[in-house]
Amino acid sequence: MSSLENISQEAIQCLAFADSYTKKSDPTMLVPTLWVGTSLGSVLTMQLNVPDADSRQTQPVLISTTGGPIFRLKGSILAMSFLDCNGALIPYSYESWKDDSKEGNSRRDRTPTKQTSSSSSGRGMSPTPGSETGASGNSAAAGGGDRQFVVIASEKQARVVALPSQNCVYRQQIVDTDFVVKAEIVSLKDSVCLVNYLSTGHLVAYSLPSLRPLVDVDFLPLSELRIARTFCFSNRGHGLYLASPSEIQKFTIDAEFCQQLNEMLGELFLPRDMPEPPKESFFRGLFGGGSRPLDREELFGEGSGKPNRTVAKHVPGVPGAGAGPAAMEARATSAAGEVARAHQLVLERGDKLSQLDERAERMHSQAGEFSSSAHQLMLKYKDKKWYQL
Repeated sequence: MSSLENISQEAIQCLAFADSYTKKSDPTMLVPTLWVGTSLGSVLTMQLNVPDADSRQTQPVLISTTGGPIFRLKGSILAMSFLDCNGALIPYSYESWKDDSKEGNSRRDRTPTKQTSSSSSGRGMSPTPGSETGASGNSAAAGGGDRQFVVIASEKQARVVALPSQNCVYRQQIVDTDFVVKAEIVSLKDSVCLVNYLSTGHLVAYSLPSLRPLVDVDFLPLSELRIARTFCFSNRGHGLYLASPSEIQKFTIDAEFCQQLNEMLGELFLPRDMPEPPKESFFRGLFGGGSRPLDREELFGEGSGKPNRTVAKHVPGVPGAGAGPAAMEARATSAAGEVARAHQLVLERGDKLSQLDERAERMHSQAGEFSSSAHQLMLKYKDKKWYQL
């Protein structure tokens, strides 16, 4: 790929394994490939010849680096993903897969081969040429025999290339003077988007495969290298980055998720009423160890259950029948007299306090006058000798 003087300066930046088309002449040949993106913006493909499942222990995996498509973009390659002819994201081959019809088999039996996975799930296999013609818009853009799109994003631009014709159907210049820190192809609202974090602090999103601008918002200045190294995007418009050495910040570009955020927030501590303590048995407290004071009411009164009828019950505060109203009136008169006396004492205390304030102010003014007269006397006899007095 590189000239002799650039071999030591070029490095691999991005890798993507996929079942893709490598030859224009054979549009029906879907082979396992490894797509390699370099730091100088070069993209090349390697064809992998994988033996059958029964022969994997004896036959090696053959790698061919010739004959595959080669692309060049400005800037380092950051992300590569594959779409089918309808614009749906093709999952990577190493993602987990489970066949629901074989739940009773073992884990090894549930892991299908490449042919079984493609035929049963339908997600890793591109549609046939006959089904392509029914797609609206995408088939015309990709051509009559194209069955895949490969999305390539670099530090400067993005391209959508149709396979197997290898024609660049869409391209977008993301930045000119700045660069893209992180780029990722994610699923958002039943569609696929290319989301970028720029060195200017902006978040930019483009639709796929048309690369139409969707979002351009000023989000986070690139102030530290830690942010650039840990910044990542995920599906549903979510993202993460390391805000500090001990804090992870999560964000989203999905407005629907932000509207439902208050409903998803929880509380760390939920208030609960304390239950009533269990009632301690008398015998447990008596023989449980340790001495504690015993109450007569607790032993024989209503608190112990059913009180004994032979125990007299004292009801305080019940005067005689004839002296009831008179005693109440006397107590009310006495209370009113005490209140009036207390009120009179408060008034007298206020008068005394006001007199004390006036006396203190008068003493303060007299002290000031005495200080001034003493100062004048000192100045008068300051420079005189004792015999001049």
